[in-house]
Amino acid sequence: MTEDVAGNWALVAHAKEDVRVEALPEPVPAADEAVVAIAYGGICGSDLHYWLHGAAGQSILREPMVLGHEIVGTVLTAAVDGSGPTVGSRVAVHPATPVDDGSAPFPADRPNLSPAGTYLGSAARMPHTHGAFASRVALPARMLRVIPEGLDLRLAALAEPAAVAWHGVGQAGEIAGRRVLVIGTGPIGALAIAVAKHHGASEIVATDLHEHPRALAERLGARAVDATDAEGIAAVHADVVIESSGTVPGLAAAISGARRGGTVVMLGLQRAGDIAVPMASAITRELTLVGSFRFNDEIDEVLVALADGSLDAAAVISHELPIAEGLRALDLARDASVSSKVLLTFPAADGEGAGR
Repeated sequence: MTEDVAGNWALVAHAKEDVRVEALPEPVPAADEAVVAIAYGGICGSDLHYWLHGAAGQSILREPMVLGHEIVGTVLTAAVDGSGPTVGSRVAVHPATPVDDGSAPFPADRPNLSPAGTYLGSAARMPHTHGAFASRVALPARMLRVIPEGLDLRLAALAEPAAVAWHGVGQAGEIAGRRVLVIGTGPIGALAIAVAKHHGASEIVATDLHEHPRALAERLGARAVDATDAEGIAAVHADVVIESSGTVPGLAAAISGARRGGTVVMLGLQRAGDIAVPMASAITRELTLVGSFRFNDEIDEVLVALADGSLDAAAVISHELPIAEGLRALDLARDASVSSKVLLTFPAADGEGAGR
């Protein structure tokens, strides 16, 4: 495509291995929605799954869907009902909509567990919930979080995935003064390292199969270990393990790397169905295994920490590509040996560039 600032260019998944950069109609906001000019969008593992497999876990693509939920931008048109940020506000987006349909109870203070909730760029329900990898989108004003002064949009694009990591690390309880092991140093694992450091971990060890993410882990303040080094991982004896690979071998490594009485946070989403887990080791060593799913309001804390510099995560961003090269960006993002967080940039109608 030719990158024309007048076009509302979007990255749209049609089917397995069929993702297109195409122009959408201009958004027509509801009374409680604002129109946002997107500046940056971070490619997530779920975006890759829709591209490569036509599904993300049990969420199967059944109609064309705009991808993307890690997005930041500027308010072009404020919500007419007066809710939300004003025109010109720079905003990050909380992409979840909790829904209590009565199908299953969940704690009121943990809306991330809402069984019928929706998420931008998700095919979990019909019609699908479109994402926001587009030049201009209409979004509910309640999703928008004003970005603190001094925090540039590019770094703020990490707010959503960093909130996932923040929530996951928080599931382990107190981190200060404790030894933390992170299994898998993809973007979420790398952000978990940054969050653990922010929270005062005394030592952080991180694993990965590839040299690039191990080097990133060390830049973020962790000691890197090859994921195939079973003895080295078992010798860590971590107080807290963050399993962020979402793989069966990764979960086994997390259990082996935890000290007796330690905690393993299952942050990486495992495949659907039964998996083999060394449960006897978890039982006899009295490990605490805890799940972690998305986040609640941690995005607000993340934005503050990014703005004041206490969350040092800039190194996680490895590449930026324009929406015109959306397919190349997807291809790059799936190659963990050379990339970490890949950002899409969007042409600005004012001609000042996506990162304005």
